[in-house]
Amino acid sequence: MASSGSGYDLSPTTFSPDGRIFQVEYASKSVASSGTLIGLKCSDGIVLACEKLLANKMLVPGSNKRINTVSKTSGCAFTGFVSDGRQIVNRAREEASSYLDTYGIPVPPSVLADRLAHYVHYFTLHGALRPFGASMVLGCYEEDMDEASLYMVEPSGQVFKYFGCAAGKGRQGAKTEIEKLDLSTLTVAQGIKEAARIITMLRDDGKDKPMELEISTVAAENNYVHKPCEKSVIAEAEKWAKEQIEEEEDMEEDED
Repeated sequence: MASSGSGYDLSPTTFSPDGRIFQVEYASKSVASSGTLIGLKCSDGIVLACEKLLANKMLVPGSNKRINTVSKTSGCAFTGFVSDGRQIVNRAREEASSYLDTYGIPVPPSVLADRLAHYVHYFTLHGALRPFGASMVLGCYEEDMDEASLYMVEPSGQVFKYFGCAAGKGRQGAKTEIEKLDLSTLTVAQGIKEAARIITMLRDDGKDKPMELEISTVAAENNYVHKPCEKSVIAEAEKWAKEQIEEEEDMEEDED
């Protein structure tokens, strides 16, 4: 009974005999079946990239965004259950605004990430609530430390600081590709192209739904202001990504 979750998945407050919380695992599976999300900490800023799956061809491009601005120097991207992700975005904005009003300075990235993690974790502690079916990646800049930071908040309420991270259906493959990059020397301009390459490479056009690629940056060239990338920049990155993938495939065929 424990392995199937029967009897132990009616509430997020109930542990199974082997120490599992099934509703949190179900929330994580919701994320694992959604579009791939990538965050990169580059030498001169942060890159956030998200694969937005289009459920309907009639959807207007640019609507129902997965990447949002939290404050002037903070941005976030989410994947998973979209309406859950929007609630976490709203909470992030409230926390950033409240901290600024109270202390007169922008909220430090570590404080914002911890507060969001506490908020998400709260929904795993009460029987009348359910866990959020979304993971969020935060890209922020802290002026006092002169440092850009990358965090990911998971449905369980865990939060970690990363050099590079991924979530969604292509998480494992994306992590493998990110580990191959030299993030200490990679610029934001290069990171945009690499993020597009990784997401494009992990797609199966024959099986996957049509998608729209969203990318934003918190970069030194923009004074670390969170800024969505223009359509022309994304289109150029996608073109470069496809060319790189074709070159790699041709090289593999030649070796065979």
